[in-house]
Amino acid sequence: FVSVILKHKCSAMENQLQWYNKTLREYISNEELKTLMQKSDWKAFLEIADTWFWIAFAFTLPALYPNVLTVIVSLFILGGKQLACAIIMHDCSHDSVFTSRKLNAFVGNWLGGYAVLNNLEQYRPYHREHHTYTGLENDPDLNLVKGYPTTKISMFRKFLRDLSGATGIKSNIAVIAMHLQILSYNLGGVVKRLFLPWTKERVIMAIKNLAGPLAFHLILLAILFAVGKPWLMLLWIGAQLTTYNFCLRVRSISEHSVVGEQTNPHKNSRTTYANFIERMLFAPHHVNYHAEHHLCMGIPPYRLPAMHKLLLERGYFKEGSLKPNYLEVLKMAINN
Repeated sequence: FVSVILKHKCSAMENQLQWYNKTLREYISNEELKTLMQKSDWKAFLEIADTWFWIAFAFTLPALYPNVLTVIVSLFILGGKQLACAIIMHDCSHDSVFTSRKLNAFVGNWLGGYAVLNNLEQYRPYHREHHTYTGLENDPDLNLVKGYPTTKISMFRKFLRDLSGATGIKSNIAVIAMHLQILSYNLGGVVKRLFLPWTKERVIMAIKNLAGPLAFHLILLAILFAVGKPWLMLLWIGAQLTTYNFCLRVRSISEHSVVGEQTNPHKNSRTTYANFIERMLFAPHHVNYHAEHHLCMGIPPYRLPAMHKLLLERGYFKEGSLKPNYLEVLKMAINN
């Protein structure tokens, strides 16, 4: 019985991977794909610089004009840009941002994953599983997109937990427990306790997992202290516990929730157009072109709009999932 189940899962995975390879070549020529796959270090640096410009702006605004309004604006900008840091880690885990694998690893950690208490080394194999089993039972992110559409009161409670810090406290404790190998590594809400002995190797691994995020936050605190505004660190931590989780939830819903056919690779990944505010909060680094990313995960993020244009012109989205904005996606995720 177990062998039959495993054979079925492997068959479903192989069918999906074959579909991606076949479909990509139906819509994109080899020459076009070669152009789309080209990495540009200067484009990559501009993308990264944009995120960190807004982080600097979010600190500067309440530093110069400290009041309730500027603090709220700062928290939302920081939450959106912390999501951008997570996306930097995501993109660099595919080695699709810079021409150098080492530079992808360095930037993916120090300007990406470490900012949200994570690291590229743990994230990469986990995320590859998501691409291998998208929408299938073995998809490690499946829990993030289950349960929608939901009621208005349920969605309100979810957003309230996010913005009150309840989600953030729970998720940050879980991430630290993963680094300590108390829990297995899973960012999709699956909690699996590990009962491992505290060997020398485990201690070394825990230190390695925690060292980068800790060093990043100490460096950030030192910079804020050097400019005479160490209290701004509270905004960074506050955003990590609140607005970041709100932005992360909306982004997760938009990508794979309420797609109709969860196991259909042509429909289970959605592209959503984003205006300036939506890009600030939910769609950094062109992550909103998510159907394109799943069709070919090696495309650099700054080339995804060009890929989208080709797919749109050639009719890919006559069947594929495409929405005009994030509000439309949220309307689909809420029962009337």
